Amino acid sequence: MYETAPINRRGHVAVVTGASRGLGRALASFLAASGYSLVIDARNGGELSEAAAALRASGADVMALSGDVSDPSHRSELAAAAEELGGLDLLVNNASTLGASPLPELADVPLGTLRSTFEVNLLAPLALTQACLPLLERRGGLVVNVSSDAARGGYAGWGVYGASKAALDLVTATLAAELSARGVAAVSVDPGDMRTTMHQLAFPGQDISDRPDPEVTIAFWAWLLGRPHAEISGKRFIAQDDVWSTDDGARERRDLVVV
Repeated sequence: MYETAPINRRGHVAVVTGASRGLGRALASFLAASGYSLVIDARNGGELSEAAAALRASGADVMALSGDVSDPSHRSELAAAAEELGGLDLLVNNASTLGASPLPELADVPLGTLRSTFEVNLLAPLALTQACLPLLERRGGLVVNVSSDAARGGYAGWGVYGASKAALDLVTATLAAELSARGVAAVSVDPGDMRTTMHQLAFPGQDISDRPDPEVTIAFWAWLLGRPHAEISGKRFIAQDDVWSTDDGARERRDLVVV
């Protein structure tokens, strides 16, 4: 069990996609404990309803919208829900698709699989950012795009997923440069290997119990959301590193976690 002190964000609003399980749910729980009002989504309506009920039981203000982030009408609904809650301070583009399981070799992958993976992992985060940008500008918000070590690894079988995340990293850095004058920050976060459904799909039939639960990243999120945006925007972070660097060269240990 991992614990870390929540941050004080009463009155703030966050959108977290893919929040019914795994990293998205762990982060949504932390944000709720920190005072955020939440808009959450997932493709599985039953799992989303269960996650929303748990968050509301903790006292959080939650709007849960089931749907696919690759659907333009669903993205519009997410932006409208954030506006209904009063604005938007944090957008977490966490929803992703692996593409196929077992993982196909890039040389043999059907182009349709490549297109659908990029639609969810690259185009949807950019489009949702565009839809939410007026709200983010009003509050000087932060966009977090969830990446992967596959974006830099060149691992066999991970080419489709990794390419989509590598492109997302570049989009994130570009957004950070372009939106700084408009008061909006953007970062990429590689959460590291975790014991999640998606990770299990990447290794069908294998034992992944040695991977940590997604809650292992919570100390990182507490650190990140406590930093000035000018200090972090445009950076790519690895959530399970022992330390995280800042622009001034300071290095802070991940000692907020109690195991």
